[in-house]
Amino acid sequence: MKLEASDALIYLKQYGGEMKGIKVIIGFFAVIALIFVAYAALRTIPVNGCGENGTGIDCIKLPPGFSVDYYTENVEGARSMALSPNGTLFVGSRDAGKVYAVLDLNNDSKADKVLVLAEGLDMPNGVAFRNGSLYVAEVSRVIRYDDIEARLEDPPEPVVVNDNFPSDRAHGWKYIKFGPDGKLYVPVGMPCNICNKEGEDERYGTIMRMEPDGSQLEIFSKGVRNTVGFDWNPRTEELWFTDNGRDWLGDDVPPDELNRAPVQGMHFGFPYCHGGDIPDPEFGNLRNCSEFTPPEMKLGPHVAALGMTFYNGTMFPEEYRNQIFIAEHGSWNRKIPIGYRVSLVRLENGKPVSYEPFADGWLQGLAAWGRPVDVLVMPDGALLVSDDKNNAIYRISYS
Repeated sequence: MKLEASDALIYLKQYGGEMKGIKVIIGFFAVIALIFVAYAALRTIPVNGCGENGTGIDCIKLPPGFSVDYYTENVEGARSMALSPNGTLFVGSRDAGKVYAVLDLNNDSKADKVLVLAEGLDMPNGVAFRNGSLYVAEVSRVIRYDDIEARLEDPPEPVVVNDNFPSDRAHGWKYIKFGPDGKLYVPVGMPCNICNKEGEDERYGTIMRMEPDGSQLEIFSKGVRNTVGFDWNPRTEELWFTDNGRDWLGDDVPPDELNRAPVQGMHFGFPYCHGGDIPDPEFGNLRNCSEFTPPEMKLGPHVAALGMTFYNGTMFPEEYRNQIFIAEHGSWNRKIPIGYRVSLVRLENGKPVSYEPFADGWLQGLAAWGRPVDVLVMPDGALLVSDDKNNAIYRISYS
C-alpha cells in the first residue's frame, strides 16, 4: 500500500496523541525502574567514612571503655556458638553446611586455628556441648559427635540422637542448648510467614525439649513463630527467648519479641496475635490476644533478633551484669533497614526496663557489611559475636 504525504499527515494527527501518551507511560515506568535500581544499589554500597570503604571493625561503635577485635575471620557462615569447658569454641553454619572447631592455642584471646569438623550437613545451625560430646542440629534431626575434643583432626561418625523433627526448610534451621534441667531444648519454627498449623502438626511453632539421648521429646512452649536464640536467667533459671515477628504487615509492625517462659505449657500467640496486642489480619478473629502470654519486651520491627545471652561475666562493669545481650541479624522486609547490631536489654528486679543499641556499625547507610547472629560470654568475661555475612567472630572486651 502506497502512503501519500497527505495520508501521512492525517495519520500523525489521528495517532500522534496516543503515541505521545504511550511515550509518557513508558517514560514513567522507566523512571520507577531507575529508582528501584538506585535503591537496590544504595542497599549494597557501603558508606565511606570508616574502615575500608565503609566496612570492618573500625566501623563498629561501642560505649566508652569497650573495644572490639576479630577473634577469627575464617569461619564461613558463622552462626550459633557453643564453648566446651576446655575452651574449644564450636560454631555451626547454615548455608555453608559446615560445623567448625575454633581454637585459641596460645591463650592470647585470638583464634589460631579453625578446623572443619563436618560438612555437607543440612543447615547445621545449632551446636551444644555436654559431657565431651558435640550436639549438632540439622533441619530434621539432632546428631552427636562423641569424645570430639580428642578427635578434632579426625572426627568420628555422628550418632543420630533424634530424627523426629519436620523436614521443612523454611524456618527449619535450629538453635539448641541444654537447660538447667539437663534437657536439650530444640525449637521447631513455623514453615511459613503466617499460617495456622496447630491442627495439622502440634510440633510447629514450638520449643521442644528432650533427654540427652533423644528420648522423652515433648513440647515446652507454643505459639512461637521462629526462635533462633534462648538462654536461662542464671538467678531464676527461667527460660528467655527471642522470637521473629511475621512479615508483610508494614515497616513498623509487628515487633520482634523477647519472651519469658518460666513454666511448661505457655502459649505466646502465634499465629493469632503478634507483640502481645496486635491481632493477625487473617487469624486474629479466631482467638483473643488476652489468651496468650505477651512479650517481656517488644524489640524493633523486623530486626531479626537471633542469639541472646545473659551476661554472667565479670569483665564488663557492674551495670551490665545479668543483663541481656541480643544479636540482631537485620531487617529485609523493611524499606529503611534496621538491626544489624548487638542490643542490650536492661533488667531491674527481673523485668526489662530498657532496650538500646550496644554495638552497631555493621549497617552503613542502607548497606550492611555484616550480620550478627549469636552472642557468647567467654570465661574471661569478653563477649563473642558471630557474623555469617562477614564469616567472622568478633571479641568485645572492656578495660
